Amino acid sequence: MDIDRNAPVGVFDSGVGGLTVAREIMRNLPAEKIVYFGDTARVPYGNKSRETVIRYSRQIIRFLREQKVKAIVVACNTASAFALDAIRDDLDIPILGVIEPGAKVAAAQTRNKRVGVIGTLGTVGSGIHREYLKKYDPDIQVFAKACPLFVPLVEEGWLHDPVTVEVASRYLKELQDKNVDTLILGCTHYPLIRSTIRNIMGEGVCLVNPAYETALELGRLLEEKNLLSTGTQQEEFPYRFYVSDLADEFKAFASSILPYDVEMTQKIDIEKY
Repeated sequence: MDIDRNAPVGVFDSGVGGLTVAREIMRNLPAEKIVYFGDTARVPYGNKSRETVIRYSRQIIRFLREQKVKAIVVACNTASAFALDAIRDDLDIPILGVIEPGAKVAAAQTRNKRVGVIGTLGTVGSGIHREYLKKYDPDIQVFAKACPLFVPLVEEGWLHDPVTVEVASRYLKELQDKNVDTLILGCTHYPLIRSTIRNIMGEGVCLVNPAYETALELGRLLEEKNLLSTGTQQEEFPYRFYVSDLADEFKAFASSILPYDVEMTQKIDIEKY
């Protein structure tokens, strides 16, 4: 099947966290157009069952296919953990999750083979990072810690707040005690509090930002499939955003973290798909 290389890339997440992935795609693949969907009506995915997350993901992919995307990035760790394998078989376009690119880099970076993973309850409970890390290096020891309060703190905008520092210190103490030398930020919200995590863990610990690694992996994948945009088709809205609820709140948050002001945010009824 012929895929238009100048078609947009579809990016989806349970809410706003995946904007960190969109941001890295904008920075590292500036010629690419993006259609982003945030499932703001049904966030969070981290406490939902595997079956529910697969069903939601399939609905979103149907919507993104309608937008004629050439590839899909599952910019949600929980959906990458629970749904990626199930939905990959349904698709004839490239699809990429956020877990493998981060695990690959962490496995290459660690020196003492002690790798920490922080994420939502769903992601940590799935054990998916451990699976990928062991695939790259069976000798790696993986220490995972769920940090459920990070997402609401980030969405509240308390990125450098003393409360966030206190919560992070408590969560990360366990990983400090385990002497990890590499830490995967296993939720797309977490890069927004990277400096807080860096201060607590110290300069000696390598922080892996899967949003950045996923953007690079997407570039490699598009190049391999001959789908990199030529960058010649100019559009008024190269980045389009859709949500299942709370469009104004989403737009305000997106404009605060993306390198440009978000013009177009539209609410759609995802249950129709």
